[in-house]
Amino acid sequence: MTQTDARRVAEIGRYRVLWEPPRPDLVALVEVAAQVARVPMATINLITDTEQVQVAAVGFAASVCAREDSMCNVVLHAGHPVIVPDASRDERFRDNPFVTGVIGRVRFYATHQLVTPAGDVIGTLCVFDEQPRELTGEQEHALAALADRVVDLLELELRTRELSATLAERERLHAELERSNEQLAAFAGQVSHDLRNPLTAMSMSLRLIVEQLGEVAPGTDEEEIAWLVTRAIGGVDRMESLIDGLLAYARLGAELSRVEVDLSAAMTEVAEDLAPALAGAALTVGPLPTVVGDPVQLRAVLQNLVANAAKFTRPGEPARIGVGACRVPAGWRVEVVDHGLGVPAEQRQRVFEPFTRVHAKVPGSGIGLATVRRVVEAHDGRLGLAETDGGGTTAWFELPG
Repeated sequence: MTQTDARRVAEIGRYRVLWEPPRPDLVALVEVAAQVARVPMATINLITDTEQVQVAAVGFAASVCAREDSMCNVVLHAGHPVIVPDASRDERFRDNPFVTGVIGRVRFYATHQLVTPAGDVIGTLCVFDEQPRELTGEQEHALAALADRVVDLLELELRTRELSATLAERERLHAELERSNEQLAAFAGQVSHDLRNPLTAMSMSLRLIVEQLGEVAPGTDEEEIAWLVTRAIGGVDRMESLIDGLLAYARLGAELSRVEVDLSAAMTEVAEDLAPALAGAALTVGPLPTVVGDPVQLRAVLQNLVANAAKFTRPGEPARIGVGACRVPAGWRVEVVDHGLGVPAEQRQRVFEPFTRVHAKVPGSGIGLATVRRVVEAHDGRLGLAETDGGGTTAWFELPG
């Protein structure tokens, strides 16, 4: 197949008319063409790499023939209309089966190329008769205009189909968005109910302990207790801030704040908050950049990814986690690398959907990675999962900067 044939076949395929029942609008147009030329027969031919397909016809039954038997194929790329008063006297056509009687007995023959907006000739509008005849200048002009209308009709149907597909996709995405928002709203309500109340009680209790301790002498057990309680209060405050941010972002239309965020400092806080989960784990943190974004949300991204790395370990093995960053063309790429259970390749996109879990035996809600995706995409970033060398998961996200 030549490059020209390949382009033509591709263009014809886009119109989806080859093997469907004749379209009434195209049939009506060839009827007009026959009336304009005052002949009994007219057709729209589309020519592939191997065949001529008559997609609409008047005066005879539309059919398919081999391309080498087609009269129109001979002058398909003539670049202008071809009008032959008597094909039996024209050396280009006198031996053609449509002229000799094998397929037909065409004498008068006029063909106008069908040219797409891209400039590809896909076929012809053809009128013919079994008697020799001539066309007037007005008839020739009208047939040329009708050939253009054939392409207009094909393009109109194509654009209508594309628009319908776009609208259907938008409706699907809108339904998915509504479903996602319902899930987020339900999650937000659960967070508010299940975490905020006990967290408030914990905060009050810790602050009462600090008040009762009062002034403590350096080097005493009370000083160590006061330090631990103060540290716990800091963790509670950060958790309250995190919950506030997540709840605000879960509301439809909520906006992120845009400030400079030191991810190294955020990672230090994450390590403190996850100290119990990271007990016994080997955590290595490399230099992390400062980016522009929402500090609460970006800390939540790091916390979810590191928490997952600590949770999904191989039986009997401590967690080994590495956090680092590097420059990429779009900005910064941050990676959280573990050597744990890993995520099968076919599941690496699905796990970012709400309430999706791969390892059912490991406790969890299935909301962590969905939150990560929502936050990263809200920051105009990208994210994904890859396999760690030697086994495990490398979770990464990229942020502009």
